[in-house]
Amino acid sequence: MSDSPIRLGIIGAGAIGNVHMEAFGKTEGVEVTTVTDAYLPLAEKRAAEHGIGHVHENPQALLDDPDVDAVVICVPNQFHAPLAIEALEKGKHVLLEKPMAIDAEAARAIVEAKNRSGKVLMMSHQMRWSGISRALKQEIENGRVGRIYNAKAGWWRKKGIPGWGSWFTRKDMAGGGPLIDIGVHMLDLSLYLMGNPKPVSVYGTTYAEFGPKRLGTGNWGTPNWDGYYDVEDLATALIKLDNGATLSLEVSWAAHAAGLPQEPFIHLMGTEGGVAMIGDKGKYVTHEGDEVVEKDVEPLAGESDRLLLNRHFVECIREGKEPITSAMSGYTNSRILDAIYESSRTGHEVKLNWD
Repeated sequence: MSDSPIRLGIIGAGAIGNVHMEAFGKTEGVEVTTVTDAYLPLAEKRAAEHGIGHVHENPQALLDDPDVDAVVICVPNQFHAPLAIEALEKGKHVLLEKPMAIDAEAARAIVEAKNRSGKVLMMSHQMRWSGISRALKQEIENGRVGRIYNAKAGWWRKKGIPGWGSWFTRKDMAGGGPLIDIGVHMLDLSLYLMGNPKPVSVYGTTYAEFGPKRLGTGNWGTPNWDGYYDVEDLATALIKLDNGATLSLEVSWAAHAAGLPQEPFIHLMGTEGGVAMIGDKGKYVTHEGDEVVEKDVEPLAGESDRLLLNRHFVECIREGKEPITSAMSGYTNSRILDAIYESSRTGHEVKLNWD
């Protein structure tokens, strides 16, 4: 590509779309030139707020625009695959919000479209770029942890169901509840820190104890009390990996989780030491002789996670690089999520074949 700015279109002007507009407005080498939304007045409002010069009436008009080089897709989960595939087929690079798709079958279709297109498809997992995540990755790559053989990750919310009755709480539109919403973040970051081993089997269980009673609603999203709730509000799983390691995952939108912090957490246990993330804080533990010593891990300084993510997206487009948060990472996450739901439904372990 030339050195002129990458012309970016945003599909979806809701809360996440607005976050992307703010972050890309501060990113060098990119110009947000257009936006669209199913509710056009919202797209027009965002365009005015962010100085975006054009509003398209629908996603198809935006994707047909020859003056758009790349798109950010931040719409309800059921539309991720159709829009990502169409964008790739029309020669656009894609930054795709999590989860990759509503299920693994749709995610695989995106991977196949990406491979046919030769364009960049990057997942928007910003937690990999946080200061504490980068610091823990540095500790691991420096050998201070050794071989990671066990991990525990999760995110407990005691009262955080988003937009009760909206697309968030409908399986046909979201694919699931907290597992596919916030659990995918913890799953993705854990596998990344562990060196991206492949999952080989999954055992999981999901529960819906609060949402069906209209309890546990949080302050994210707009409720639709004429809607309905048919997803889980808590999920737990044990994932076995091809290198012999295990990963346990626990997430909730609503739970009587007494004494548990309402922050994302990861504990990685290795042969030489262990590291942990609790919110934006980090810990390292090891043996010094017969003594167990625990120390703080300071987050790495620098730009925000969103700006680092955006910069990586730009680099991948300009240099033809495979993103760190690649299409295959998104597909792997989707396969695990599907397996957890299937295991909960059947009560049995699900084995994953990667042939």
